[in-house]
Amino acid sequence: MAKQYTASEVLARLKAERAAGRYLYTVGVGTGITAKFVERGGADLISTYPLAKFRMAGLSSMAGYLPICDSNALTLELGEREILPIVQDVPVCAGLLGADPTRDMERLLDRVKSLGFSGIYNSPSMSAIDGSLRAAFEETGLPFQKEIDMMELAVKHDLFTHAACTTADEARRMADVGVPLIVACMGNSVGGSIGNKTAISLDETCKRVNHICDAVKRAHPEAMIISHGGPISGHTELQYVVDNCPQCDGYMGGSSAERFPVEVGVRETTERFKAVR
Repeated sequence: MAKQYTASEVLARLKAERAAGRYLYTVGVGTGITAKFVERGGADLISTYPLAKFRMAGLSSMAGYLPICDSNALTLELGEREILPIVQDVPVCAGLLGADPTRDMERLLDRVKSLGFSGIYNSPSMSAIDGSLRAAFEETGLPFQKEIDMMELAVKHDLFTHAACTTADEARRMADVGVPLIVACMGNSVGGSIGNKTAISLDETCKRVNHICDAVKRAHPEAMIISHGGPISGHTELQYVVDNCPQCDGYMGGSSAERFPVEVGVRETTERFKAVR
């Protein structure tokens, strides 16, 4: 069963990695087998949420943004029955829909903590939605501010917090309420069988990550920022970000951490078995 940590203990682990000169690597997982082997590979933090569950079912991660499940209930079940029983030492966080109007957030966070999670992550997040749909959410009582409020409450519950943000303003607002780890999200991952076909360039990615780093670290020098998604689909792309974003502290893998390896590994293994004569 996964060891449960206080918020300060998780933060100390991450700070120690950075002090030792190592880049942080966190992973969003949708299956127990992924959780088991990203831990063995040295991941610093594990999160679970519906987007990961859908992608590991062979579907688009973006299905997690459709009204086809109780997002928070799915996270709790996935954590309780598949992830927390498998992970041993790495802190595990619950991806929560902060804008869920059917939940009492105080009770939900109590439940998260009682199951053994060490922290939370805001996924699915309103930060990934823009245009008229985002405006409709913001104007009708389902704003991004609900996620900020959830994080602020989680800090008081001694749960470690890390927050998905797409803009410098969102990131700074999260840091203002005590979130120590900002995830600079660059959109749904490209590549593989069900990834985005279009994405911003790596140069634009670095520009946006640097903008978020500048805004957050100017106000909160102790905060950490990691990149995620979009065109950062492999080691080569990540190295480019590392080389061009000196204030960035790490990377969060999603599809790149679990879907791509399965797609490639299972196909190639099948082809090798089929080639036996």
